[in-house]
Amino acid sequence: MATMASKYECILSDCQTKSILWEDPDFPAVQSSVFYYQTPPFTFQWKRIAELNHAQAIFLSEGAEFDVVPGKMGDRWLVSCLGVLCSLRNLFYRVVPADQTLVKAHGVFRFRLWWCGEWVEVLVDDRLPTINGRLAFMQPQTSQCFWAALLEKAIAKLHGSYEALKYGTRSDGLTDLLGGVVRCMPIVKDTIRPQTLKDQLATTCIVTCLASKNVSVQKKNVAERLPNGILLNVNYRLSSLDKVETLMGDSVQLISIRDTFSTKPFGEKTHFLGDWSPLSKMWERVSSAEQQRLVSHLGPGEFWMSFCDFVQIFSNLEVVYLDSDTANDEEMLKNRPLQWKIKMYQGQWKRGVTAGGCRNHESFHINPQLLISVQERQDVVIALNQHTAVEPKVIGFTMYTWDRDYGFNECLQKDFFKSHVSLLNSDYGNTRHVSYHTQLEVGHYVLIPTTYEPAEEAHFTVRILGTGSFRLSCLETETMILLDPFPALKTEENGVKGKSVCQYEPIYMQIADENKTINCFELHELLEACLPNDYIKGCANIDICRQVIALQDKSGSGRITFQQFKTFMVNLKAWQGVFKIYTKEKAGILRAERLRDALCDIGFQLSTDIMNCLIQRYIRKDGTLRLSDFVSAVIHLTTAFNQFHLKNYSQVNVIEVHLNDWIKSILSS
Repeated sequence: MATMASKYECILSDCQTKSILWEDPDFPAVQSSVFYYQTPPFTFQWKRIAELNHAQAIFLSEGAEFDVVPGKMGDRWLVSCLGVLCSLRNLFYRVVPADQTLVKAHGVFRFRLWWCGEWVEVLVDDRLPTINGRLAFMQPQTSQCFWAALLEKAIAKLHGSYEALKYGTRSDGLTDLLGGVVRCMPIVKDTIRPQTLKDQLATTCIVTCLASKNVSVQKKNVAERLPNGILLNVNYRLSSLDKVETLMGDSVQLISIRDTFSTKPFGEKTHFLGDWSPLSKMWERVSSAEQQRLVSHLGPGEFWMSFCDFVQIFSNLEVVYLDSDTANDEEMLKNRPLQWKIKMYQGQWKRGVTAGGCRNHESFHINPQLLISVQERQDVVIALNQHTAVEPKVIGFTMYTWDRDYGFNECLQKDFFKSHVSLLNSDYGNTRHVSYHTQLEVGHYVLIPTTYEPAEEAHFTVRILGTGSFRLSCLETETMILLDPFPALKTEENGVKGKSVCQYEPIYMQIADENKTINCFELHELLEACLPNDYIKGCANIDICRQVIALQDKSGSGRITFQQFKTFMVNLKAWQGVFKIYTKEKAGILRAERLRDALCDIGFQLSTDIMNCLIQRYIRKDGTLRLSDFVSAVIHLTTAFNQFHLKNYSQVNVIEVHLNDWIKSILSS
């Protein structure tokens, strides 16, 4: 069976047929593609690579040294990330397909990036922004290879503009390029041990380190070096650890480090100048056999450094955890003894439904709740990514040990969080991703990803990586009736609660027909006359009146009796009482994130999907509901449950409905 051509193949074929160069309609060559929010003091000219006066320009050369610089406007953090990617050739070719050339491309190039929880193919044309005829952003120094400039454009396209990359970080770049989970750790002397690094290098992760101490003012496009030759704010990659015996019988712990900007063998343009560098006198302290053994272990761009110097020179580790499927693409990773297994959940924080804010807020419990079931003691890395680059929300997560009083498919309720202490809490930050490394015992845990403030909306991905067996699932609230939301009046209520309503009987009788019944228009008139002039007056609207009639009219006449009117008024007062409990700060205004709890007090336990439908129908522009919205939602739900229960003969929460009955039920609710 023939496979469907990809978008890239279709565009390339079309350009070949028409002998034209592709122009990307989704990321046009205009000023706003460079700077979306700010206005720079100059105008960019867009030029294709062939127009840049680079006679030997090529897309990619396997043997070329990594010589990418950020240019006048580019970002050094992204150059550092590209260096790491370039040092991992198999992972590099997953991002940068090698079957592309400038000559045959017809202006269209493709790249693969990790974005919003999946690998996506990004297409760009080769029109690049320039200033005075020179590339404004990323560019090669001497190699004439333009893959990095085009990849930078693909990343800018995903983010919406080149300007958006100004807000990026190395962690963002490593995530987008490698598809892993990034964890940042400070290197603190006397707390980090060689065994810590060995344990990391025994798993499918990439361990990078960088020096960022004593940073002076830097030229934008020049990477600054320490006196020992180490570049500042650039990711170096840890390769291995070893111990060497000196001729004096001492043991020295060494670390092999990869300069990600170099592919030269040890001793040829090795920039590091400290102990154990090519010309260091430390080599005189070991036997020639040990010298030969250590040097033979070094790959391109690698050099040795003592562990003591390592913790002095480097200030941070940035570890990229890769799942086993991704790691198997890279030769040096696939034989690691410990493989990270991954589970993933994609969701969203939606105002009034699942955007409850952090645990400082009373609506914390409405956030998505994820159950992690751990079958064996293991290391676990938890990562939360929000699907936005510009103006990210402040995000984080909290984990609790699961309470045995709850079912495995049952959300933890509000009272749980008042009486239970969290097991762990991530840092909160306005970053694209937050991660946490911990060790979990056998058991069950509930993870709650949140924004810091309630009512903030965003899509997100949670990834859990573990070295053993575990399961990940989303807890959901089962939809059901807990209390009768619209009880009929009992005899004693007729006398007590109904007494206040009886004062309206004369007005009712004036409006009613000869059968002492009223329709929705007459009910509207009656409520206008009866309800006091405060926020409850909003319930005197024709839509609610139609709902009240539909709820109580069993005969299809479109009319109700005085007793039914009385029942509605008593229940309206009860609903208003619940509404008041949740609107203490501002009378008559209910914040959307409190709707679930207010409806629960009325008697409804509702799933996330149903809450989403209600919010979409009743929320106002400012993220709140008025009493009339609340009352309408209650009547709507009551009608829906009543109609379902009339046909739920087998009590299994599944019914068969004739098309005619189904349309009637929808129109009358």
